[in-house]
Amino acid sequence: MTLFFVVLLVALAFEYINGFHDTANAIATVVSTKVMSPRQAILMATLANLAGAFMGEAVAKTIGQGQVDTGVVTMTTILAALLGAIVWNLLTWWLGIPSSSSHALIGGLCGAALATAGGNWHVLIWSRMTAKGADGLWPKVVKPMVTSPLLGFAIGFLLMAIITACVINWRPRTVNGVFGKLQIGSAAWMGLSHGTNDAQKTMGIITLALFTGTSSGAFTNLPGWLHFLHTPEFKISFWVKFACALTMAAGTAAGGWRIIRTMGHKMVRLQPVHGFAAETTAGAIIFTASHFGIPLSTTHVISTSIMGVGAMKRFSAVKWGLVHRIVWAWVLTIPLTGLLGYGIERVLIMCGVGR
Repeated sequence: MTLFFVVLLVALAFEYINGFHDTANAIATVVSTKVMSPRQAILMATLANLAGAFMGEAVAKTIGQGQVDTGVVTMTTILAALLGAIVWNLLTWWLGIPSSSSHALIGGLCGAALATAGGNWHVLIWSRMTAKGADGLWPKVVKPMVTSPLLGFAIGFLLMAIITACVINWRPRTVNGVFGKLQIGSAAWMGLSHGTNDAQKTMGIITLALFTGTSSGAFTNLPGWLHFLHTPEFKISFWVKFACALTMAAGTAAGGWRIIRTMGHKMVRLQPVHGFAAETTAGAIIFTASHFGIPLSTTHVISTSIMGVGAMKRFSAVKWGLVHRIVWAWVLTIPLTGLLGYGIERVLIMCGVGR
């Protein structure tokens, strides 16, 4: 029982870090274009993330049930997965590299589950068909990891081209004025979409911990005031949604200035019209993915949307050397967090945690 509360606290710590780590996803462009002050942008992103967190459960179910065999998962597995993801998030935040919290959590969970199963790779759900369609790492993680950045770049480029054709005869001052106002809406849309996807990932992990505790008998003979923890089926409780939504909002309010500088200033110089195009593109892709239960990397999508918009401005406007560093972080996130999750699980077991 004590271990569950440790897992819960660490999960909420991950959600808080996710909030300030991924704040840049929603507000980097609106801050860099000076449409909103940093404080105003963070307040807006906080409220939008909070609202989005309550919209749906599909992503949470994918994280909790669709990546690894829940039959082998223990509290120690979940704790190791979360610690691995937290280490990676803090490292990339410190370096100012926009990496994926989603993929960090998935990699940590896969590595930790593999360690718990004694190296049996069959515990990882690669692909399977369910009543609701394809599920598993391949359709819900690996394919979207490749296709979503490509879509972000292509749609961002195309939308920017359409907007440019429509406003070609406008005065620059008019363009900035109109899209400065529109960008407030697009940034809020991006924040809402981020909430629908990222907040649900920790909801899924906490619900997996509740399901694991109930299945293992750890929650047998609970005192009356703790009966709400009993979760015989993978069903997401309101208190889990509320705790995750509030924690992510608090993390968002803390800000993530290192990554904001990378995405909003270092990658490409943006004006309000470019920020609007990038945020609108990314928000639409993320919101659609949330509907289908795909735990998308919001970082990947907004980053490549910014690249696509910047490339439309002119190809050399994008600082491709920095992009190279970011891409390497994307490629390495799942394998490295997998190794972290595996190693941390082994260390926890050697230390007697969970016994």
